[in-house]
Amino acid sequence: MAQKKALILVDLQNDFCTGGKLAVPQGEDVIRLANELQDYFDVIVATQDWHPKGHTSFADNHPEFTVGDTIMINGMTQVLWPAHCIQGSEGAEFHPHLKLHEGVSIFQKGIEEKIDSYSAFFDNAHLRATGLGDYLRGQHVKEVYIMGLATDYCVKYSSLDAAHLGFTVYVIEDACSGVELFQGDIARAFAEMRAAGVKIISSQDVVKASQ
Repeated sequence: MAQKKALILVDLQNDFCTGGKLAVPQGEDVIRLANELQDYFDVIVATQDWHPKGHTSFADNHPEFTVGDTIMINGMTQVLWPAHCIQGSEGAEFHPHLKLHEGVSIFQKGIEEKIDSYSAFFDNAHLRATGLGDYLRGQHVKEVYIMGLATDYCVKYSSLDAAHLGFTVYVIEDACSGVELFQGDIARAFAEMRAAGVKIISSQDVVKASQ
């Protein structure tokens, strides 16, 4: 069976784009590339943050703290965010300019109230798998290409988990945008990914490789 390549579109949702509850700078700018790059892959997956209203990552649920604070919850560090991507809300929907190909598989994450899930593959404590790893293996995928929002959180942790699971991992740098909660977060994220064996490429590299 021939090995396949998969494109993982990470959290291209309204709340992470301009006007959203947790807007990533220039977040919607990657939508065009998401639409174009799908043509070059055998398997396409889109992830979706899908939080309950009482999610532990929401600053509103910790009145003594504010957005951007880092606290300990159940022995794990947790950055507090504005309430975002609440299940069934407009903010949790995919950006209206995103044109998903027919047959794209959608994997929701962050669905457990008491623990966050940056990665497309596991929650932050690696207690629950989303099923994405098994799905990709079932599709005979060996190489995964990751793009989306945000570079320094969900893209980073998805790529690290994919590498840990044994996939060959590429992150498409110009098809990602980061939060940069602290100066240097994006650069540190790329350094961490490279150290784990993740290959950082451009969208043009994808196009050239298919020619």
